[in-house]
Amino acid sequence: MTIHPIRFQGVTKRFGDFEAVSDVSFEIQSGEVIGFLGPNGAGKSTSLRVALGIMAPDEGHTELFGTAPTLINLRRVGFLPEERGLYKKMSARNVIAYFGQLKGMSRSAALKRGDELLDRFGLSDFRKTRISRLSKGMAQKVQILSTFVQSPDLLILDEPFSGLDPVNQADLERLIAEENARGTTILFSTHVMEHAERLCDRLVLIACGRKMFDGTLKDAFATQAHILRLATPEAVDILPHFSDSAFQVRALPPTEEDADRVWWEITLPQGASSQDVLKRAIDAGIAIEGFEPAEPRLRDVFVSLVSEAEEKFGASRHV
Repeated sequence: MTIHPIRFQGVTKRFGDFEAVSDVSFEIQSGEVIGFLGPNGAGKSTSLRVALGIMAPDEGHTELFGTAPTLINLRRVGFLPEERGLYKKMSARNVIAYFGQLKGMSRSAALKRGDELLDRFGLSDFRKTRISRLSKGMAQKVQILSTFVQSPDLLILDEPFSGLDPVNQADLERLIAEENARGTTILFSTHVMEHAERLCDRLVLIACGRKMFDGTLKDAFATQAHILRLATPEAVDILPHFSDSAFQVRALPPTEEDADRVWWEITLPQGASSQDVLKRAIDAGIAIEGFEPAEPRLRDVFVSLVSEAEEKFGASRHV
Protein backbone atom coordinates (compact mmCIF):
# COMPACT_ATOMS: atom_id res chain seq x y z
CA MET A 1 0.00 0.00 0.00
CA THR A 2 1.37 3.40 -1.02
CA ILE A 3 1.80 5.85 1.86
CA HIS A 4 1.11 9.41 0.77
CA PRO A 5 2.66 12.43 2.53
CA ILE A 6 -0.80 14.04 2.37
CA ARG A 7 -4.17 12.46 1.66
CA PHE A 8 -7.53 14.23 1.64
CA GLN A 9 -10.65 12.12 1.47
CA GLY A 10 -14.04 13.82 1.16
CA VAL A 11 -13.06 16.71 3.42
CA THR A 12 -15.72 19.27 4.29
CA LYS A 13 -15.21 22.12 6.78
CA ARG A 14 -17.93 24.52 7.89
CA PHE A 15 -17.92 27.67 9.99
CA GLY A 16 -21.49 28.09 11.14
CA ASP A 17 -23.59 28.00 7.99
CA PHE A 18 -20.61 28.80 5.73
CA GLU A 19 -19.03 25.86 3.92
CA ALA A 20 -15.36 26.83 3.50
CA VAL A 21 -14.29 23.47 2.04
CA SER A 22 -16.71 21.08 0.35
CA ASP A 23 -16.00 17.38 -0.28
CA VAL A 24 -12.35 17.87 -1.32
CA SER A 25 -10.24 14.80 -2.12
CA PHE A 26 -6.67 14.57 -3.41
CA GLU A 27 -3.39 12.78 -2.71
CA ILE A 28 0.23 13.86 -2.95
CA GLN A 29 3.00 11.50 -4.03
CA SER A 30 6.39 11.53 -2.32
CA GLY A 31 8.81 13.94 -3.97
CA GLU A 32 6.20 16.02 -5.79
CA VAL A 33 5.95 19.80 -5.84
CA ILE A 34 2.26 20.65 -5.76
CA GLY A 35 0.79 24.07 -6.41
CA PHE A 36 -2.39 24.55 -4.38
CA LEU A 37 -4.13 27.23 -6.40
CA GLY A 38 -7.20 29.32 -5.84
CA PRO A 39 -8.42 32.89 -5.45
CA ASN A 40 -8.60 34.65 -2.09
CA GLY A 41 -11.29 33.03 0.03
CA ALA A 42 -11.28 29.77 -1.94
CA GLY A 43 -10.56 27.61 1.11
CA LYS A 44 -6.80 27.06 0.63
CA SER A 45 -5.64 28.08 4.11
CA THR A 46 -8.50 26.21 5.77
CA SER A 47 -7.58 23.07 3.82
CA LEU A 48 -3.94 23.31 4.90
CA ARG A 49 -4.92 23.73 8.55
CA VAL A 50 -7.17 20.69 8.32
CA ALA A 51 -4.32 18.71 6.73
CA LEU A 52 -2.12 19.50 9.74
CA GLY A 53 -4.75 18.72 12.34
CA ILE A 54 -5.00 22.36 13.43
CA MET A 55 -8.68 22.14 12.53
CA ALA A 56 -10.86 19.04 12.47
CA PRO A 57 -12.97 18.38 9.37
CA ASP A 58 -16.73 18.19 9.75
CA GLU A 59 -16.81 15.39 7.21
CA GLY A 60 -14.14 13.18 5.66
CA HIS A 61 -10.59 12.73 6.92
CA THR A 62 -6.97 13.58 6.21
CA GLU A 63 -3.73 11.64 6.60
CA LEU A 64 -0.09 12.63 7.04
CA PHE A 65 2.27 9.83 6.02
CA GLY A 66 -0.52 7.28 6.26
CA THR A 67 -2.00 8.21 9.65
CA ALA A 68 -3.97 11.00 11.25
CA PRO A 69 -1.79 14.02 12.18
CA THR A 70 0.16 13.34 15.39
CA LEU A 71 3.01 15.06 17.23
CA ILE A 72 5.31 12.36 15.88
CA ASN A 73 4.53 12.70 12.17
CA LEU A 74 4.19 16.49 12.45
CA ARG A 75 7.91 16.58 13.28
CA ARG A 76 8.47 15.53 9.67
CA VAL A 77 6.59 18.62 8.43
CA GLY A 78 7.70 22.21 7.97
CA PHE A 79 4.73 24.60 7.95
CA LEU A 80 4.68 28.26 6.95
CA PRO A 81 1.33 29.82 7.91
CA GLU A 82 -0.16 32.68 5.94
CA GLU A 83 -0.21 34.81 9.09
CA ARG A 84 3.44 35.61 9.85
CA GLY A 85 4.70 36.12 13.40
CA LEU A 86 7.98 35.71 15.29
CA TYR A 87 9.38 36.38 18.76
CA LYS A 88 10.59 39.94 18.26
CA LYS A 89 13.13 39.99 21.12
CA MET A 90 15.00 36.95 19.81
CA SER A 91 17.82 37.12 17.28
CA ALA A 92 17.37 35.70 13.79
CA ARG A 93 19.60 32.66 14.45
CA ASN A 94 17.96 31.95 17.82
CA VAL A 95 14.47 32.07 16.29
CA ILE A 96 15.45 29.52 13.65
CA ALA A 97 17.19 27.35 16.24
CA TYR A 98 14.12 27.51 18.49
CA PHE A 99 11.89 26.16 15.73
CA GLY A 100 14.46 23.46 15.02
CA GLN A 101 14.42 22.38 18.66
CA LEU A 102 10.62 22.20 18.58
CA LYS A 103 11.05 19.69 15.74
CA GLY A 104 13.42 17.52 17.77
CA MET A 105 16.83 18.93 16.80
CA SER A 106 19.57 19.53 19.36
CA ARG A 107 20.32 23.21 19.98
CA SER A 108 23.82 22.96 18.50
CA ALA A 109 22.53 21.26 15.34
CA ALA A 110 19.69 23.77 15.01
CA LEU A 111 22.08 26.73 15.39
CA LYS A 112 24.44 25.28 12.78
CA ARG A 113 21.61 24.63 10.34
CA GLY A 114 20.17 28.10 10.99
CA ASP A 115 23.50 29.75 10.19
CA GLU A 116 23.70 27.76 6.94
CA LEU A 117 20.22 28.89 5.90
CA LEU A 118 20.85 32.53 6.82
CA ASP A 119 24.00 32.46 4.72
CA ARG A 120 22.17 30.92 1.74
CA PHE A 121 19.53 33.65 1.93
CA GLY A 122 22.05 36.50 2.28
CA LEU A 123 21.29 37.18 5.95
CA SER A 124 24.50 36.02 7.63
CA ASP A 125 25.36 39.59 8.68
CA PHE A 126 22.05 39.82 10.55
CA ARG A 127 22.09 36.48 12.36
CA LYS A 128 22.53 38.11 15.79
CA THR A 129 20.09 40.96 15.08
CA ARG A 130 16.80 40.98 16.96
CA ILE A 131 13.70 40.37 14.88
CA SER A 132 12.32 43.74 16.04
CA ARG A 133 15.25 45.48 14.34
CA LEU A 134 14.93 43.69 11.01
CA SER A 135 12.95 45.06 8.09
CA LYS A 136 9.59 43.42 7.42
CA GLY A 137 11.04 41.60 4.42
CA MET A 138 14.02 40.29 6.37
CA ALA A 139 11.80 39.09 9.22
CA GLN A 140 9.65 37.26 6.70
CA LYS A 141 12.71 35.53 5.28
CA VAL A 142 13.70 34.42 8.78
CA GLN A 143 10.26 32.86 9.26
CA ILE A 144 10.53 31.08 5.91
CA LEU A 145 13.94 29.69 6.88
CA SER A 146 12.50 28.51 10.21
CA THR A 147 10.19 26.29 8.17
CA PHE A 148 13.15 24.61 6.44
CA VAL A 149 15.38 24.22 9.51
CA GLN A 150 14.91 20.49 10.27
CA SER A 151 15.18 19.45 6.59
CA PRO A 152 11.58 18.22 6.68
CA ASP A 153 10.19 15.39 4.59
CA LEU A 154 7.15 17.54 3.78
CA LEU A 155 6.92 21.31 3.40
CA ILE A 156 3.53 23.02 3.53
CA LEU A 157 3.84 26.69 2.59
CA ASP A 158 0.81 29.00 2.69
CA GLU A 159 1.33 31.91 0.26
CA PRO A 160 5.13 31.81 0.75
CA PHE A 161 5.87 34.46 -1.90
CA SER A 162 3.47 37.05 -0.48
CA GLY A 163 5.28 40.23 0.54
CA LEU A 164 8.65 39.28 -0.97
CA ASP A 165 10.32 41.47 -3.58
CA PRO A 166 11.26 39.88 -6.94
CA VAL A 167 14.85 39.15 -5.88
CA ASN A 168 13.76 37.34 -2.73
CA GLN A 169 11.00 35.54 -4.63
CA ALA A 170 13.68 34.17 -6.96
CA ASP A 171 15.80 33.15 -3.93
CA LEU A 172 12.82 31.32 -2.44
CA GLU A 173 12.08 29.56 -5.73
CA ARG A 174 15.69 28.36 -5.78
CA LEU A 175 15.47 27.17 -2.16
CA ILE A 176 12.24 25.26 -2.89
CA ALA A 177 13.84 23.63 -5.95
CA GLU A 178 16.93 22.66 -3.93
CA GLU A 179 14.86 21.13 -1.13
CA ASN A 180 12.80 19.19 -3.66
CA ALA A 181 15.97 17.90 -5.32
CA ARG A 182 16.93 16.60 -1.86
CA GLY A 183 13.71 14.57 -1.86
CA THR A 184 11.37 16.85 0.05
CA THR A 185 7.69 16.80 -0.89
CA ILE A 186 6.35 20.35 -1.19
CA LEU A 187 2.83 21.74 -1.19
CA PHE A 188 2.47 25.50 -1.50
CA SER A 189 -0.59 27.65 -1.94
CA THR A 190 -0.60 30.64 -4.24
CA HIS A 191 -2.76 32.72 -6.53
CA VAL A 192 0.30 33.88 -8.54
CA MET A 193 0.46 31.60 -11.55
CA GLU A 194 4.08 32.28 -12.56
CA HIS A 195 5.48 30.54 -9.46
CA ALA A 196 3.28 27.52 -10.05
CA GLU A 197 4.30 27.30 -13.72
CA ARG A 198 8.01 27.33 -12.89
CA LEU A 199 8.03 25.02 -9.87
CA CYS A 200 5.18 22.53 -9.92
CA ASP A 201 4.87 18.93 -11.05
CA ARG A 202 1.14 19.01 -10.44
CA LEU A 203 -1.61 21.50 -9.63
CA VAL A 204 -4.68 21.29 -7.42
CA LEU A 205 -7.07 24.20 -7.92
CA ILE A 206 -9.95 24.96 -5.59
CA ALA A 207 -12.55 27.70 -5.89
CA CYS A 208 -15.67 28.32 -3.83
CA GLY A 209 -14.44 25.51 -1.57
CA ARG A 210 -14.58 22.89 -4.35
CA LYS A 211 -11.77 21.10 -6.12
CA MET A 212 -11.98 22.23 -9.73
CA PHE A 213 -8.80 20.70 -11.15
CA ASP A 214 -6.12 18.15 -10.22
CA GLY A 215 -3.42 17.37 -12.77
CA THR A 216 -0.23 18.44 -14.53
CA LEU A 217 0.41 21.71 -16.33
CA LYS A 218 -0.06 19.85 -19.62
CA ASP A 219 -3.44 18.60 -18.39
CA ALA A 220 -4.38 22.14 -17.38
CA PHE A 221 -3.51 23.60 -20.76
CA ALA A 222 -5.49 20.84 -22.48
CA THR A 223 -8.68 22.15 -20.84
CA GLN A 224 -8.41 25.39 -22.81
CA ALA A 225 -9.37 26.20 -26.37
CA HIS A 226 -6.63 26.18 -29.02
CA ILE A 227 -5.46 29.74 -29.75
CA LEU A 228 -3.43 31.00 -32.73
CA ARG A 229 -1.82 34.33 -33.52
CA LEU A 230 -1.81 35.76 -37.02
CA ALA A 231 -0.04 38.94 -38.18
CA THR A 232 -1.24 41.16 -41.05
CA PRO A 233 -0.24 44.54 -42.48
CA GLU A 234 -1.51 47.40 -40.33
CA ALA A 235 -4.24 48.42 -42.78
CA VAL A 236 -5.79 44.95 -43.02
CA ASP A 237 -8.89 44.10 -40.98
CA ILE A 238 -9.61 40.36 -40.81
CA LEU A 239 -12.74 40.61 -38.65
CA PRO A 240 -15.22 40.72 -41.58
CA HIS A 241 -13.77 37.47 -42.91
CA PHE A 242 -14.37 35.61 -39.63
CA SER A 243 -17.59 37.29 -38.44
CA ASP A 244 -19.83 34.51 -39.80
CA SER A 245 -17.90 31.70 -38.11
CA ALA A 246 -17.41 30.21 -34.65
CA PHE A 247 -13.87 31.59 -34.54
CA GLN A 248 -13.32 34.25 -31.86
CA VAL A 249 -11.02 36.99 -33.14
CA ARG A 250 -9.50 40.01 -31.41
CA ALA A 251 -6.71 42.44 -32.26
CA LEU A 252 -3.81 42.43 -29.80
CA PRO A 253 -2.42 45.71 -28.43
CA PRO A 254 0.30 47.17 -30.69
CA THR A 255 3.97 46.97 -29.72
CA GLU A 256 7.02 49.00 -30.79
CA GLU A 257 8.50 45.93 -32.49
CA ASP A 258 5.41 45.51 -34.68
CA ALA A 259 4.45 49.13 -35.30
CA ASP A 260 3.65 48.50 -38.97
CA ARG A 261 1.52 45.38 -38.54
CA VAL A 262 -1.26 43.95 -36.40
CA TRP A 263 -1.26 40.68 -34.49
CA TRP A 264 -4.62 38.95 -34.17
CA GLU A 265 -5.53 36.32 -31.60
CA ILE A 266 -7.88 33.65 -32.94
CA THR A 267 -9.62 31.15 -30.66
CA LEU A 268 -10.53 27.99 -32.54
CA PRO A 269 -13.90 26.31 -32.05
CA GLN A 270 -13.95 22.63 -31.11
CA GLY A 271 -12.89 20.44 -34.03
CA ALA A 272 -11.19 23.26 -35.97
CA SER A 273 -7.48 23.29 -36.83
CA SER A 274 -4.84 25.85 -37.72
CA GLN A 275 -5.24 24.81 -41.37
CA ASP A 276 -8.85 26.00 -41.27
CA VAL A 277 -7.67 29.45 -40.20
CA LEU A 278 -5.00 29.60 -42.89
CA LYS A 279 -7.40 28.48 -45.60
CA ARG A 280 -9.98 31.08 -44.61
CA ALA A 281 -7.34 33.84 -44.59
CA ILE A 282 -5.81 32.81 -47.92
CA ASP A 283 -9.21 32.44 -49.60
CA ALA A 284 -10.02 35.99 -48.46
CA GLY A 285 -6.78 37.30 -49.98
CA ILE A 286 -5.36 38.36 -46.61
CA ALA A 287 -1.61 39.02 -46.61
CA ILE A 288 -0.15 36.92 -43.78
CA GLU A 289 3.08 38.24 -42.23
CA GLY A 290 3.20 35.95 -39.22
CA PHE A 291 1.48 32.83 -37.95
CA GLU A 292 2.13 30.98 -34.68
CA PRO A 293 0.37 29.05 -31.93
CA ALA A 294 -0.25 31.11 -28.82
CA GLU A 295 1.63 29.90 -25.76
CA PRO A 296 -0.89 28.53 -23.26
CA ARG A 297 -1.09 30.49 -20.02
CA LEU A 298 -1.96 29.08 -16.64
CA ARG A 299 -3.63 32.37 -15.83
CA ASP A 300 -6.27 31.68 -18.50
CA VAL A 301 -6.93 28.22 -17.03
CA PHE A 302 -7.20 29.76 -13.55
CA VAL A 303 -9.66 32.45 -14.62
CA SER A 304 -11.77 29.97 -16.57
CA LEU A 305 -12.05 27.43 -13.73
CA VAL A 306 -12.65 30.05 -11.06
CA SER A 307 -15.39 31.64 -13.17
CA GLU A 308 -16.98 28.22 -13.65
CA ALA A 309 -16.90 27.59 -9.90
CA GLU A 310 -18.41 30.96 -9.07
CA GLU A 311 -21.20 30.41 -11.57
CA LYS A 312 -21.99 26.92 -10.25
CA PHE A 313 -21.28 27.21 -6.54
CA GLY A 314 -20.84 30.87 -5.60
CA ALA A 315 -24.29 31.17 -4.07
CA SER A 316 -24.30 27.75 -2.39
CA ARG A 317 -21.53 28.06 0.22
CA HIS A 318 -24.08 28.96 2.91
CA VAL A 319 -25.87 25.83 4.06
